[in-house]
Amino acid sequence: MQIMEERKILIIEDEQKIADTLKVGLTENGYHAEVAYDGKIGEKLFFTHPFNLVILDINLPGINGFELSKIIRARNSDIPIIMLTSLSTLNDKIEGYDAGADDYMVKPFEFRELLVKIRVLLKRTMQQYIPVGNVLKAADLCLNLDSKEVRRGNDKINLTAKEFQLLEYLLRNKNRLVSRADIAVNVWDIDFDTNTNIIDVYISYLRNKIDKPYTPKLIQTQVGMGYILKENER
Repeated sequence: MQIMEERKILIIEDEQKIADTLKVGLTENGYHAEVAYDGKIGEKLFFTHPFNLVILDINLPGINGFELSKIIRARNSDIPIIMLTSLSTLNDKIEGYDAGADDYMVKPFEFRELLVKIRVLLKRTMQQYIPVGNVLKAADLCLNLDSKEVRRGNDKINLTAKEFQLLEYLLRNKNRLVSRADIAVNVWDIDFDTNTNIIDVYISYLRNKIDKPYTPKLIQTQVGMGYILKENER
């Protein structure tokens, strides 16, 4: 049983005190952690060593976290990425998710919360290897879990990593109402924050790509309750 090989974490953080504290804390909790203090070194480590999760700052010397996340995501579409940064605006968070981040934590942060997010993301990664069917469908919309390809009819649709995860969740819960809190926990791995509309923003992004140019319209809003992906709406 290769437990350690499934618990290797790359920390890319230029604030040495934070990076070293993270490494100590993760090691004490049974993880194997490596540290890079700038983006270029982090990129080199990622490409030369196997990791199961990346913790990534944004304001890095060498190459910033947004660009590095895109590079990592292009190389490995499944590896979880947690952005850990002082940038806290909604636009920063959206840019982080668009760059491929699975979760976004603002400094200062609770280490216990980070541990929870790491456990959830690693568990999800392991579950991806459980057979669930390679293609999820609704009407003429198809999402291929192996190739990460999305098509509506004969059209190929390009989605960001977060849009893909959101669509996958909606398809797995096809014809079932899901609340914003459900989406927050299962797609963003965050406690639902009533002060942010990031989920509604991403639903809008998704609609513009998979629904607006096509019929039937699949993503339906239940006012005050949440969303439902229904393949029989016209």
